[in-house]
Amino acid sequence: MLSQRRAASSSSREAREVPEPRPSSSVLLLSPTNEVLLLHRVQSSTTFASAHVFPGGNLDPFHDGEVPAPDAPGRHQDGPAYRLGAVRECFEETGILLARRGGALLDLPVEQRDEMRKKIHANEVSFGEWVESLGGVPDTAGLIPFTRWITPVGVPKRFTTQMYVYLLPVSRPKGPSEMLIPTPDNGVEHTAALFAPPQAFLQRAAEQSIILFPPQYYLLHLLTRFITGGTGSLEEGPLHYTAQRRKLLSFLRRVPTAEMEEGRWNPTSGISWADKVMCPHRILMRESDGRVVLGLEKPGPELRDTRRGGDWERVALVRFGKGGPRDVEIRRRVDVMKEEKEAGGGAKL
Repeated sequence: MLSQRRAASSSSREAREVPEPRPSSSVLLLSPTNEVLLLHRVQSSTTFASAHVFPGGNLDPFHDGEVPAPDAPGRHQDGPAYRLGAVRECFEETGILLARRGGALLDLPVEQRDEMRKKIHANEVSFGEWVESLGGVPDTAGLIPFTRWITPVGVPKRFTTQMYVYLLPVSRPKGPSEMLIPTPDNGVEHTAALFAPPQAFLQRAAEQSIILFPPQYYLLHLLTRFITGGTGSLEEGPLHYTAQRRKLLSFLRRVPTAEMEEGRWNPTSGISWADKVMCPHRILMRESDGRVVLGLEKPGPELRDTRRGGDWERVALVRFGKGGPRDVEIRRRVDVMKEEKEAGGGAKL
């Protein structure tokens, strides 16, 4: 009986020690020419230090309204607070204001935007009230949910992050509007802000010139299937980029999401990209190259007894080290497991 009480006490203590994931939002912002915006985080950051990330951050009730409680159904679902937080964080971190007035994006002078970024970051002004004072509305309806990621247990700081795609209006043949040129936040959290093709960021990660964590790598990897580059003709540009976007949106709406027969049998195939939740977990370590194989189908301990889930069909291969994740690769699970089987089954579980 005593041993049972000790075991129960130990179990409850371990449960208490698992940090609650903080609600946050992040945006995959596509430029008028379908380039993706990434920010280079400062080296002193307590999360994702020195990595390239999408604009985003923690929800704040002061700006974003009521944030769902840890035990509320909306805690790990797309909702108003997550959407407003995504728009606000994008503005704070890049100066790009995703708000509309009269059907068009609000266009403000750089000086005014920079001043308000600082005030909103310092909670001196409510983001929503400021946008309303301009006669505008945050374009939360323009956000397209594209997976949620919950940090695995064992990491000191955990997050439940709703990812979104936002498509900036396709430009006509002229230079980009000044309001769509990103600028970093003067080193508060980021040292650089850059639009580039998703393929370019993946290539730089492969060359180890930038750090991409598995969620960012995974989402960029999926984008490369549809965002395939520019066109040599300025006149054809708008039609070219619009066609790419149609293919991407069709993919995001498609259910079942799996493409191979093996994947279609898994329940996660019936979960839309908007509702997928991924909490990476270790499957094995490859003896061939020392990389860890991470499964992406589980939703994390907070959603263990629900029907939520992620992507069974794909896995992430990662080499973890002091400098952050390296040699990240997204591959089909069946191919990776077949390789391990053919290698003699010497993988470390």
